[in-house]
Amino acid sequence: MDTPPATLPILYRDAHLVAINKPAGIPVHRSALDRHAAVTVLQLLHEQTGLKGYPAHRLDRPTSGVLLLALDADTARLLGELIAAQRLDKRYHAVVRGWLDEAGEIDYPLTYLADKIADRNRQREKPPQEALTRYRCLARSEVPFASDGRHPTSRYSLAELQPLQGRKHQLRRHLKHIFHPVIGDTSHGDNRQNRVLTDRCGALRLMLHASRLQLLHPHSGAPLDLHAAVDAHWAHIAATLGLSPR
Repeated sequence: MDTPPATLPILYRDAHLVAINKPAGIPVHRSALDRHAAVTVLQLLHEQTGLKGYPAHRLDRPTSGVLLLALDADTARLLGELIAAQRLDKRYHAVVRGWLDEAGEIDYPLTYLADKIADRNRQREKPPQEALTRYRCLARSEVPFASDGRHPTSRYSLAELQPLQGRKHQLRRHLKHIFHPVIGDTSHGDNRQNRVLTDRCGALRLMLHASRLQLLHPHSGAPLDLHAAVDAHWAHIAATLGLSPR
């Protein structure tokens, strides 16, 4: 994102929790990887509301969508227990290369993805971790974008994704594993397709969006159902590719 937003879209707020629609391109907090970032979600949240947030779950810098934060350490602990018990139901939308099956599961353990800077003092040799992702195809398209000399068209799918764990880059790595990489993914994607779409659509963002988060409130037990709309650029790229849910 070239220009950071002045404010964050707030989806839900009470005395213990706040949920925002995180813009793409903004890191949640400072880290060894993002120490030069102009702004962070935690910084913007504090400037906007005066609140100190404790992120309840991971959302990568290029990914947009629902991000839940605790407003105190006790709530952060309770949310951590819910996550450990897999009591958060997270749904994402993604635009992927190729025609995805109607529905399925990707049961593929993932090795620990170490970072050269942030994880330089951690043990890197770890056994693969259990990782399961469920998916559903919402739409398919074929457009006259040639990405090689053999095919005059390219195929794409709009997918709904449900990760059962929260491994680093789980959705992006799982979709690469089944040969349907997320469009705009520069780490696990198809850079040839990305270049074609950059020429056709302009600046290309990672087409992965955290669209829904369901959980029971860690204090009251009341059900929370949090939704985040995609941004205008995400919608523009999906529309250019002829993808809208059936």
